[in-house]
Amino acid sequence: MRMSDDKFGRLRQMLMEKLDMGRELSDEEILEAIDELILTNLRDSFTTLKEKVELRQELFYSVRKLDVLQELIEDETVTEIMVNGPDSVFVERAGRLIKWDKSFTSKEKLEDVIQQIVGKCNRVVNESMPIVDARLENGSRVNAVIQPVALNGPILTIRRFPDKPVTMEKLIALGSLTKECADFLNALVRARYSIIIGGGTGSGKTTFLGALSEYIPTDERIITIEDSAELRLQGIDNLVRLEAKMANINGAGAVTIRDLIKTALRMRPDRIIVGEVRGGEAVDMLQALNTGHEGSFCTAHANSSRDMLSRLEMMVLMGVELPLDAIRRQITAGVDIVIHLGRLRDKSRKVLEISEICGYRDGEIQMQPLYQWQEEKGLVSTATLLHREKLERAGICL
Repeated sequence: MRMSDDKFGRLRQMLMEKLDMGRELSDEEILEAIDELILTNLRDSFTTLKEKVELRQELFYSVRKLDVLQELIEDETVTEIMVNGPDSVFVERAGRLIKWDKSFTSKEKLEDVIQQIVGKCNRVVNESMPIVDARLENGSRVNAVIQPVALNGPILTIRRFPDKPVTMEKLIALGSLTKECADFLNALVRARYSIIIGGGTGSGKTTFLGALSEYIPTDERIITIEDSAELRLQGIDNLVRLEAKMANINGAGAVTIRDLIKTALRMRPDRIIVGEVRGGEAVDMLQALNTGHEGSFCTAHANSSRDMLSRLEMMVLMGVELPLDAIRRQITAGVDIVIHLGRLRDKSRKVLEISEICGYRDGEIQMQPLYQWQEEKGLVSTATLLHREKLERAGICL
């Protein structure tokens, strides 16, 4: 257990006064100053050796890294960190949320950590731009909100991804899907079926997208497009990674997902992978799917496979005014498969449904579930694939 916040704060203040922050300090110089500080100020206290070692580490983290959060960032069992102001930190492990027993020494220190994170990503957060998305060096996704929007003090949410990318084999072992279903998806990816992955927040869309990408042939040219780069595709040499850019403090210089999709189409990609479609970029994604870039992937928020179609329609309308009939025909022509993910009552993440878009009739997109999650049976096959032309062209048998 760490000493009182007041005492820790005083020691940290003494350390900052001792350090020459006017030049770049090495880790060794900072640790040397911390050792001297502890030796001088805790000589007559009843602090154990173990407590001194922990204090040394925490003082170092408060200066060089992410303060009290660094311990959580390095903990492989942590999947999410939620900071609701300097005094309230929550941690998710194995799908369960608990309140952490450590906190920041002040609101200012939490703000320093946020500025440190966004600064390394060339992002800006201030009173005029109080919301920002960024990422850590290890790929973790970060969202920060500060005053005047955040009423209880700075808010920081960190989605921590595994140090090693989650493979489809691991998802099978975790029970997220069956081996039969994974083999089916393998065939679809190799045959260049275009796939959209949907689900709610925290359902594992990005993780599943990365695992699904294992099945892409390694000799293809792949372009990934993301708001904040998180995907770590393995085994693909001809890989281009693009990341959107926020506007600067003057409101200029923004590079949107739409801009990047249009740029990617000029790079002769075999497939385009969009980390998340949220708005008008759905228009450009559908155009890519309908102009020779079959086998592309993207994710989007949706409550079900059927809801995904409504979401796509709405997002297309955010980007361009088209008759609903034309939009639905574009979706039918461009999208082959919709995968829906979700979290069960036990907090586990599962593939809940895999559906095929079968056609367009009487003004409605026709869809059939191929696999569905059933309470007692798990993920079961409910129908056979109707459109097998791409499999046949690829010489793949199911």
